[in-house]
Amino acid sequence: MPDEAPLSFEAGLQQLETIVKEMEGGDLPLERAIELFERGTKLSETCRKQLEEAETRVEVLMKRAGEMQAQPFKTDK
Repeated sequence: MPDEAPLSFEAGLQQLETIVKEMEGGDLPLERAIELFERGTKLSETCRKQLEEAETRVEVLMKRAGEMQAQPFKTDK
């Protein structure tokens, strides 16, 4: 739906987890599996872009705080 409000990163991840669980459950009709895959792909891309934007914001804030070089945002993974 084009008029949908953008999801938060956390909401996107939660939806992705739900999609993965449903797909792992198996016994899905082909059409439903394709719908879930398509939705999951879009959510994954949206979440990836949100992470990249957050990383850029962190780097800018670190530069403003007087850091000589931007340090990449690190996750636990």
